Amino acid sequence: MTQTPIHDAVQEHYADRARQSDSCCAPDAASACCDTKNTFYPEDLLSTIPEDVADFSLGCGDPITLAELQPGQTVLDLGSGGGLDCFLAAKKVGESGHVIGVDMTPEMLEKARANAERMGVTNVEFRQGYLEDLPVDDNSVDVVISNCVINLSPDKEKVFREVFRVLNPGGKLAVSDIVTDGPLPDAIKQSMSMWAGCVAGAVDAKDYIAMMESAGFTEISVTPTFLDKETVDEAIKEVGDQIDLTSISQDELYKTIYSARITARKP
Repeated sequence: MTQTPIHDAVQEHYADRARQSDSCCAPDAASACCDTKNTFYPEDLLSTIPEDVADFSLGCGDPITLAELQPGQTVLDLGSGGGLDCFLAAKKVGESGHVIGVDMTPEMLEKARANAERMGVTNVEFRQGYLEDLPVDDNSVDVVISNCVINLSPDKEKVFREVFRVLNPGGKLAVSDIVTDGPLPDAIKQSMSMWAGCVAGAVDAKDYIAMMESAGFTEISVTPTFLDKETVDEAIKEVGDQIDLTSISQDELYKTIYSARITARKP
């Protein structure tokens, strides 16, 4: 597929994070998709991963617990980054299971593969590709997870169609993502910095659900987990005078942008 300017902006943002061996929650990052203390996961789960890998946080939730993974399952992680969720999933599915991480950023793939080799993880592989054109066979995956990545895609409808394609019948989608309650100002939606920071690409939860339904998903559930004010403040601070936010107050943004736990099934 053809890479868009949004893909370019997102790829450069996360390539930079990988080069710096830093999380997207760095002080200079305008990002809603992160938690600097990585408090999303249970401590006993994170304790099984080397500290530097566990602290490379790129998400807005815990899709591993949400997915309720079982031994022997095949799992696909959309936007696998440095591999954290893949490694956590690998422990859940065991040696009889398999985990595939897909990411479009070479620097992230290099980092993830190096982490896997260092940790001796053998039931995980990382493939380069786009969420809108997954390098995965039809009906080959039991569970699809993702952590604050689908919002980064400029064509979410295509992403959900691809996820539906690769899932086995009865398969589960379990993601953490950024959504909104109402529309965002055009100034935010047109900002590449806000796109890379997991803000501008967020869509209304009702539209998110409608896209999943259109792809064929059932049993859809969206449970809000509201972001704290510091997240929005940092995103606004990063873009500075680049965009005009007079059409919406910060208080309105606090109420509009939030993370959510999202699940669905392929019939």
